[in-house]
Amino acid sequence: MKGQLENIFVYTFYRFKDLGNIKNIKKEFDIFLKKYAVKGTILLASEGINGSLSGDQKDLNIIIKFIKSKLNIRILDIKVNKTNFFPFNRMKVRLKKEIVSLGKGKIDVNKLKGNLISPKDWNKIISDKKTKIIDVRNNFEICIGRFANSLSPKTNSFREFPDSIKKMKINKKDRIAMYCTGGIRCEKASAFMKMQGYNNVVQLDGGIIKYLDYHNKKNMVSLWNGECFVFDGRVTVNKKLLKGKYLQCYGCRRPIKPSDTKSKLYKKGVNCPYCFKERTLLQKNKSLSRQRQIEINKKKGLKFP
Repeated sequence: MKGQLENIFVYTFYRFKDLGNIKNIKKEFDIFLKKYAVKGTILLASEGINGSLSGDQKDLNIIIKFIKSKLNIRILDIKVNKTNFFPFNRMKVRLKKEIVSLGKGKIDVNKLKGNLISPKDWNKIISDKKTKIIDVRNNFEICIGRFANSLSPKTNSFREFPDSIKKMKINKKDRIAMYCTGGIRCEKASAFMKMQGYNNVVQLDGGIIKYLDYHNKKNMVSLWNGECFVFDGRVTVNKKLLKGKYLQCYGCRRPIKPSDTKSKLYKKGVNCPYCFKERTLLQKNKSLSRQRQIEINKKKGLKFP
């Protein structure tokens, strides 16, 4: 495959739904997906499915139809982007305890989640000064881009959210508007908050990605500032949903600026200025060995995920 590809589609989707024997579902998915040149990740748990796939649009549509049929899902909200390269290294189907990890046991998300606000109406909601806007994402994601006046729970992982929201001391009577990348974290977080007595909770339907897509297509004013971190090889996307300016440190997985690679504390595939002091010598040596093998394989024209 020479040069860059054209019209590689990225489909991102999730659905909270009680699933049966997820081990059998995984086996069927593995067999079916081998027929197609797609790459990405599908997470399966008893609470539902969470996936990101990339490939030819025709193949992706066939796979989505298969998924809906096997899981008995009539409607599956899919966020669609285009790129010119495969943002994933391979195709993986994984079994998990949760499709997005909050660590608070079984939560009836479909029953408890906050009311969905369409991208069309989101600007009006967050422009109301009485509304408390909460960015459900992690610290490093918020540093890259956010809606103005949004509050950060100051988390390093989603599992920290329940404790972090308590520390924010938000009045349970306040109107709360939540958002995240694609909507999945908001659905679970809003359901958890309603369990804790926060009854006036709304969330951005489809997350930041759907918001940017809608405002691009309608040529409307966007209140989004900066770029948005995505969990694939693009690292970030800009307001036009094109690959952003950020790179990624493969030591700590943080997004980094091109200028960060000029730092004395940066070593490709090993560490960056943000994780240089965090990573142990053992971790750095393992990453260094991995990076060396990647470079050797690259020279030989071999793949090394």
